[in-house]
Amino acid sequence: MRSYKKYKQGVFNPKNKTKYKGITPIIFRSGLELKYMRWCDDSSSVLEWGSESVVIPYIKPIDGKVHKYYVDFDIVVKNKEGNIQKYLIEIKPYKQTIPPTTTPTKNKMRLLKEQVTYATNLSKWTAAQQWCKKLGYEFLIVTDRDLNK
Repeated sequence: MRSYKKYKQGVFNPKNKTKYKGITPIIFRSGLELKYMRWCDDSSSVLEWGSESVVIPYIKPIDGKVHKYYVDFDIVVKNKEGNIQKYLIEIKPYKQTIPPTTTPTKNKMRLLKEQVTYATNLSKWTAAQQWCKKLGYEFLIVTDRDLNK
C-alpha cells in the first residue's frame, strides 16, 4: 500500500476470490474504495463484484469529446426477499457529490477546478444512469457518510 498525496492506494487481495469477477490486480485508489472492497468481499449478500470492469462512454462538458468512465464497482446482490439486484457503484467523498460553494475567501482557481470536476462527474453519472436503465442495473453513489454508518 502506498500513499499518493492524501489518498491511500494499493492492491486489494480478497479472501473470497470466487466472488470477484473484475479486472486484476484489484487496485483501490482511496481509503473509501478499500473500505467498500472489504464490505463486498465480506458481505454474504454480495454474490459477485468487480472493480473498474464496466466502462461507459460519456461526453465531457469541458471539451465536448467522448471519454471513458470507469465505474468504481459493479455488484450483484441478493436482497432480503431473495431477489437478485445489479448495481453500478461510484465511491465519492460527500463533498464531491454536491455543487461547489462560493465563499469570499475561496481561491478562484480552486473554485473553477471544483466546478469543472463537479460538471464532469454529473456527465459521468448521467451516462451511467442511462446505461443502467438499458441493462437493468441501478446506479448508486456511495459517499463517506454512507460508509461510516
